[in-house]
Amino acid sequence: MEKSDWIWMDGRMVPWDEAQVHVLTHTLHYGLGVFEGIRCYDGASGPAIFRLREHVERLFTSAHILEMKVPFSVDEVEAACVETVRRNNLKSCYIRPLVFVGEGEMGLAAKSNPIRVSIAAWPWGAYLGDEGVENGIRVATSSYQRFHVNSLMSKAKAVGHYLNSILASSEARRAGYDEALLLDSQGFVAEGSGENLFVARNGRVKTPPLTSALSGITRDTVLSLLAEQGVPVVEQFFTRDEVYIADEAFFTGTAAEITPVRELDDRQVGPGRPGPITKAVQDAYRQVTRGEHPDHADWLAVVS
Repeated sequence: MEKSDWIWMDGRMVPWDEAQVHVLTHTLHYGLGVFEGIRCYDGASGPAIFRLREHVERLFTSAHILEMKVPFSVDEVEAACVETVRRNNLKSCYIRPLVFVGEGEMGLAAKSNPIRVSIAAWPWGAYLGDEGVENGIRVATSSYQRFHVNSLMSKAKAVGHYLNSILASSEARRAGYDEALLLDSQGFVAEGSGENLFVARNGRVKTPPLTSALSGITRDTVLSLLAEQGVPVVEQFFTRDEVYIADEAFFTGTAAEITPVRELDDRQVGPGRPGPITKAVQDAYRQVTRGEHPDHADWLAVVS
């Protein structure tokens, strides 16, 4: 990680190395917390944060689901994200807001502990590598399932949920793959360890419904871009062998952006390289995030 200079914590800027918490911080022990991953791109009008409002609103929605009262407003957190990028003189970067439970009581039912908020920003390239974005990645179906909707609150982007993702991702990378694909409790395709999945066959695109996957903001962006390109899309349950016989497949996510899948479980997907639908979405996404697209200027929060 390339350090920046400042981290916003509980309403004030703190030097990076001084942004610390107590070892008895509740979230550190029990995983009750929510977070976001947001990207800022250096584009036509200078640095601009992509879909900042939607990310911050989802942060608050996640906190509400987990009964965490954020001690700041949506507008205050949004402004703090912009200020964190500005204060660190960053152009292109990744932004990580975190809402967590501070120290105080221990035990599962601790309700008197303070709810704290931090926002960090630092330079971060392609999550799955520039090579993966260009030529596609190798993926393996995980032995770990995506948790059932009644096991955990699946609409929340919660800290503790990512234990599931870490286990799946580590298993895949240990076996020589770039990423994992998780199935849901019924055996249908759910999502990657930190990404949504799209598949294309015969000019039509499918993506799993949100009962099986997190409501990704990049996913929502891609749905809009595909509609504008006239590509029919359905949200539908499908099995892993439909990925095997797809013409194209790609992951989406703030960190992963649009990353093609060239192989699943040692089966080549399509020609084994990014196809025309994937490339068109990648191009449109790049234009939108850099302020070069004729539409969607409202998706960019310029850091002035």
